[in-house]
Amino acid sequence: MAMGSKTTNRIGYGLSGLFVLFMLLDSLIKLPPLDVVTATLTELGYPASPALARGLGILALICTALYVYPRTSLLGAVLMTGYLGGAIATHLRLGSPIFSHLLFGVYLGLIMWGGLYLRDERLRALFPLRS
Repeated sequence: MAMGSKTTNRIGYGLSGLFVLFMLLDSLIKLPPLDVVTATLTELGYPASPALARGLGILALICTALYVYPRTSLLGAVLMTGYLGGAIATHLRLGSPIFSHLLFGVYLGLIMWGGLYLRDERLRALFPLRS
């Protein structure tokens, strides 16, 4: 499959779309003061604060919006990588199961970066798979 082909672009947009849908769901569930969200924050060692959950939701929405907009997609991916890194660090600190919890942020990051790589020629030029 040649890089830059229609198929490659479609796969890239599909992966990016999957990532964006997940992040929208994750972000939007944090905006209203839901008990399940504050209870999960408590289980993760954070204060049971609706304001904290809302702040995380807004931050994730901003990073996702930057990722979606083509001119700022690279910035959005870098910022989202930091956001996902925080989630990974939280699960590492708690000793969460490796493949289901700890590496979930890695899986999301791979989907996000893979989608961007396949759909953005500038990123492929910056990091070519072949020389």
